[in-house]
Amino acid sequence: MEPVRTIEGKAYPFGRKNVDTDVIIPAQWLKTISREGLGKGCFESVRQEPGNVFDDPAYQGASIVIAGDNFGCGSSREHAAWALLDMGVRAVIAPSYSDIFSGNAFKNGILAVVLPQEAVDRLLEVAKTDPIHIDLESQTVTTPFQDRFTFEIDPFRKHCLINGLDEVGLTLARDSAIAAYEDRARASLPFLARGIGQAA
Repeated sequence: MEPVRTIEGKAYPFGRKNVDTDVIIPAQWLKTISREGLGKGCFESVRQEPGNVFDDPAYQGASIVIAGDNFGCGSSREHAAWALLDMGVRAVIAPSYSDIFSGNAFKNGILAVVLPQEAVDRLLEVAKTDPIHIDLESQTVTTPFQDRFTFEIDPFRKHCLINGLDEVGLTLARDSAIAAYEDRARASLPFLARGIGQAA
């Protein structure tokens, strides 16, 4: 997982409320177990609307989505996070999220920033013309117009995102402690290792 410290650049001023995971990535794209290529289907139904922000050249390459309340509701498909990441999105800013989507976003290295609706409304306006800056270490979202919004994040999630640690990475980081435990277990409980090729 790529570390997330700062994210700066264009943002899609989406703003729509109650966007469910079927809108983020429609069901017909769920036949794959690969994370690659899902960006093509991300917001497919929205992209059929004339003048949508996702196909607007002004926002090409944007790494942030500014969304409305209850983003990522609906089914629990992890493909929604995969699709956003494949589209180049590294952060979403919204007043609230579905708990499952928030967890899936975190596990895939996407920062889900929670800000009050007033702050989101301001960022929606700024994003139409100027970049947005997110600093995870200071937990702030700023704009070129001196706007500064602070957000809360679980300390464990912050640590994992800053250090690029997914569940596998967290386990590997404890490799020495795990190996030491296994050595102690083999020494004190040798009968557990019998028959599985681990006996001394």
